Amino acid sequence: MAILKAFKGIRPPQEIIKALASRPYDVLNSKEARAEAHGNQVSLLHITKPEIDLPETMDEHDEQVYAKAKENFEKFQNNNWLIQDDKECLYIYAQTMNGRTQYGLVGSAGVSDYMNGIIKKHELTRPDKEEDRMKHVRATDANIEPVFFTYPAVKEIDDIVANIVKTQKPEYDFVADEGFGHHFWVIKDDTTIKKLIDLFAKVPYTYVADGHHRTAAAALVGNEKKQKNPNHTGNEEYNYFLAVHFPGNQLSIIDYNRVVKDLNNLTPVELLEKLNKVFDVEDKGTEIYKPSKLHNFSMYLEGKWYSMTAKAGTYNDNDPIGVLDVTILSNLILDSLLGIKDLRTDKRIDFVGGIRGLGELKKRVDSGEMKAAFALYPVSMQQLFDIADTGNIMPPKTTWFEPKLRSGLVIHKLSE
Repeated sequence: MAILKAFKGIRPPQEIIKALASRPYDVLNSKEARAEAHGNQVSLLHITKPEIDLPETMDEHDEQVYAKAKENFEKFQNNNWLIQDDKECLYIYAQTMNGRTQYGLVGSAGVSDYMNGIIKKHELTRPDKEEDRMKHVRATDANIEPVFFTYPAVKEIDDIVANIVKTQKPEYDFVADEGFGHHFWVIKDDTTIKKLIDLFAKVPYTYVADGHHRTAAAALVGNEKKQKNPNHTGNEEYNYFLAVHFPGNQLSIIDYNRVVKDLNNLTPVELLEKLNKVFDVEDKGTEIYKPSKLHNFSMYLEGKWYSMTAKAGTYNDNDPIGVLDVTILSNLILDSLLGIKDLRTDKRIDFVGGIRGLGELKKRVDSGEMKAAFALYPVSMQQLFDIADTGNIMPPKTTWFEPKLRSGLVIHKLSE
């Protein structure tokens, strides 16, 4: 059963929360981080992307970068830009986008849960990216950024969270530059904390929604500390790491689309002829067409949009991977027709998160940068659960969660 633990969070004062909170380290590059933090000495990017405080020529994985992360973390604490709570708490982190709000329960997840498969994943991780985050955790001795988990909703937990939100003023409440609302409550009452922890202990599994590399790094460093401590008791803070847990029924996955640079020596007419053998293809003209259901795709080619519905028998609805539209697209088009075999390494394909809209697909094809674009119907939460439960791994670039968690609302230290 799943572990949820209260902890003494390290948090900014209310008056600087909007300036300090930042986007996650992996959604912007060093140049973008440097620009975003320019003139803002309290931006958390000085800790999560510390290369911005070093010469631009320095490799972002240089040991000096991790040392700068440690130095800046200590500076933030010394300046009281980050202050530790005096007791162990749980927290609520809510996000509002397009008038819809999702409520996450913030607490420490168990390293043992990750090692034992109670925390389930649906993506592969890359060792180099794991090691980068492990070095960052080792240097700061903290989980600076949370991971994004989901779990099957529990009504009693939802009711407690709803009551706190209704009766307690949020500690933080701001709209970030991207227009999304971020709201944060501190749960200090010991009885409520115990009740939530007990209820969460009945949750059979939790699932990594976003942040697979951060999750792996946090768990591996925790396990590393355990192995190195001859007096290990199991109660140390390094046995836990920072996570925001959202009930699955409050989340939605956004489409993750594809653009390709060429048609593998096919003419547009030849491509359409081959597509007609495995899809029901319909010319939609110049108006943007968005996929309307599972196994329905849209394609943008030479100024026109097409609806494409996979024909029966071309996919397997009984296979948790085979039923995914990303699998169908890869098998029937990208691999067999366009010769794109490895989505992770092939330079002829790129990926566009649905948050950018289908207009971004049109723009990249019309510019001549890309030759064709394919839009997919979003994966469902149930499909994510099914894949993780069966021990399968989703193809690359399948899920896109929005809004992203803001980093800096609370931090978890690995030692008291």
